[in-house]
Amino acid sequence: MLAVCAALFCTGSLLTPAAGHAVGAATEGSPRVRALVARMTLDEKLSFVHWTAGPTGGPLARGVGYLPGVPRLGIPPLQASDGPVGVRLNGVRATALPTPTALAATFDDSLATAYGTVLGHEGRALGQDVVLGPMVNTIRVPHGGRNFETFSEDPLVTSRTAAAQIKGIQSQGLMATVKHFAGNNQETDRFTVDASIDEQTLQEVELPAFRSAVDAGAAAVMCSYNGVNGTPSCGNDQLLQKVLREQWGFKGWVMSDWLATHATTDLTKGLDQELGLEMGKPTDPVPDARHFGAALRAALRDGTVPQAALDRSVTRIVGQMERFGLLDAARPRPARDAQAGRDTARRIAENGAVLLRNTTVAGRPALPLTGPAGSDLAVIGDSALRPKVSGLGSAHVVPDGAGAPLDALRERAGSGATVRYEPGVDRLGTPLTAEQLSPAFTGGRQLDPGGDRTFYDGTLTVPADGDYRIGLRVDGGLAVLQIDGQSPVYAADSFSETTSVVLRLTRGTHKLSMNGWAWPDRPLSVDLTWVTPEQAARNLDRAVAAAAAARTAVVFVQDEGSEGYDRPSLSLPDGQDELVTAVTRANPNTVVVLNTGSSVLMPWLSGTAAVLDMWYPGQEGARATAALLYGDANPSGKLTQTFPASESAQPMAGHPERFPGVGGKQTYSEGVNVGHRWYEQQGVAPLFPFGHGLSYTTFDYRDLAVERTGAGAAVHVTVRNTGSVAGKEAVQVYLGPSGLVSAPQAVRALAAYTKVSLEPGEEKRVTLPVDARRLQYWDTRGHAWQNAPGPRTVTVGSSSADIRLTGRLNQ
Repeated sequence: MLAVCAALFCTGSLLTPAAGHAVGAATEGSPRVRALVARMTLDEKLSFVHWTAGPTGGPLARGVGYLPGVPRLGIPPLQASDGPVGVRLNGVRATALPTPTALAATFDDSLATAYGTVLGHEGRALGQDVVLGPMVNTIRVPHGGRNFETFSEDPLVTSRTAAAQIKGIQSQGLMATVKHFAGNNQETDRFTVDASIDEQTLQEVELPAFRSAVDAGAAAVMCSYNGVNGTPSCGNDQLLQKVLREQWGFKGWVMSDWLATHATTDLTKGLDQELGLEMGKPTDPVPDARHFGAALRAALRDGTVPQAALDRSVTRIVGQMERFGLLDAARPRPARDAQAGRDTARRIAENGAVLLRNTTVAGRPALPLTGPAGSDLAVIGDSALRPKVSGLGSAHVVPDGAGAPLDALRERAGSGATVRYEPGVDRLGTPLTAEQLSPAFTGGRQLDPGGDRTFYDGTLTVPADGDYRIGLRVDGGLAVLQIDGQSPVYAADSFSETTSVVLRLTRGTHKLSMNGWAWPDRPLSVDLTWVTPEQAARNLDRAVAAAAAARTAVVFVQDEGSEGYDRPSLSLPDGQDELVTAVTRANPNTVVVLNTGSSVLMPWLSGTAAVLDMWYPGQEGARATAALLYGDANPSGKLTQTFPASESAQPMAGHPERFPGVGGKQTYSEGVNVGHRWYEQQGVAPLFPFGHGLSYTTFDYRDLAVERTGAGAAVHVTVRNTGSVAGKEAVQVYLGPSGLVSAPQAVRALAAYTKVSLEPGEEKRVTLPVDARRLQYWDTRGHAWQNAPGPRTVTVGSSSADIRLTGRLNQ
């Protein structure tokens, strides 16, 4: 293993300014900013390097952080919100956009900019100045709990999508924070795990998207919980100063992830700001920052941290405030444009949906739904009635409103259609009655604003041994349920309004208690439900019967991507695989709609007529789903992550050192062969390859031409719509390895892509620029990018496995 310094290429020839030059506050910021910082008191300076709670609505009752500013100097306060999937403010509704995996699947930079524009406009309208997003970490671990928050397994897709989104966010005056820098691709042991990444893999796979974000002008960078090559990310001088500042020329500021700061001395290693407070309940006093408050004051006093380091960090933050016009006359905030948010959310949901499978049934494609197949439906699945809008955790957004796919399908099918509904797998069930709970529990308001106590203590009577699904729906705070002192079940509206878990219970009486707290300005409401084993069996039987009686069965299934934990398996949870299998046996004309954040296994795939991946489609997912199923919109999304065929046929399988790690370390032993590159290198057939996505029309590729253009190249190809409906195609260019390079190379690396829109019979000659970086590799001996000489194979196709044309680039 290379030493950390070598692994992060700290050589003088690459550093700007020259290696060893200390970049102090005097060389950063405009004269105006430096003058303002010079006039600040120590208390005022310290108030800039740690976020605290806002002055209204209780501690952090809305966003994630507040800076008080310096009114006497005309420096306004700053407020920050979570944000990768929309502006997340506790107790505030906003546009819930489709998950970033859906955005990336559009393969359309203009839609990424539109996505960012909604985020930027809403953030400003809702009183925010900084948004914590986008997330650009690599989808490396298929089980990753936060895969839905980021873009792709491929560095080019992630880089382009992130840059376009940042431009949209910041065009509205909201500051973007790219996260999590770096190597943060699993939730397991995320606070302590060390990511061991070789130099070439770090440069070619994990860092490109961050570099792209910096080049796009991101105002801030968030460092991650994990370590990188033995050093915590938020105290990693090589990452935060040598790479980010000196090599890339980043001018913004670095903040920590929540409570990811390790020491006051992190301020001297490139970290500018501490995020996170060790909060108890919202009614508790607001605590001081752990490291950059009183502890930093003491470190400044005893000389552990020099005053120049504090001044430098404050200068960087105030410098971005100046850049965004916040030091001038108060900028009026725009009004929310909820309609524009809805329109953009629907457009991205439609364009990011991926049609994975579409077979011929009775002489016609299963999709789009037409004629009798579209007017006699059995709609099955919990998320058909209770829409799966987004994943869980800090990216969870409470939408203005989200219609049920069931209602959208009924409306689209028309008044003469038959549309039956069965949950199949009910994730909430029915309220527990006085027959089961003693004393009886009445759902609804349990605590007044600011309340904090146990609000139920009684017994639960269980009729028979078995698996019982317990559902908690909360609004206005947090509720904690415990049965017989077992592990508590938490439900908080800040991360998700509902929690549903399966507990093994024995027949008889069990002690059940619930406690919680309410936000200072809202009461806590709680509903408690359950599904008994008998009800679960009955639900499955009813779903199968409904499917058998209909011309078409449409089954909605979902997974639960979430911050805080990785998925225990790639299978659908809650018995949904068994549900789909049973339905397909009853009705071969079964269409499965996936509401998932990442790749899932499909043991039932061969029995289906069609599979449409809607991801977590945001608040307009219902209308978008209906439009796609009925052909009012034509699917054009492409996978930005490979779907494995089994748990044992994916890059992490059999390699615990890769995931979840061994001895506190996760090792990127697959090297540069992340994602689809690994499948191609290993000759492993996936369930669905990277770049895959079907359409209701067909496309022909011809007349490939490849030429050098300065340091890069250009690929020209003619694409024709050979079908009968208008459609969009994501044309993908892949580059083979150089035979003159001994360093590891991908068998096939994505080098360029573009989205082309064609009417029936229309053709276009498209040019795909291949930038110079795609023709290079990272040389670990010289710690620099080097050209990969010699001829290279160029392939063009509709996916990494659907290659239509092959050419040659001569260098």
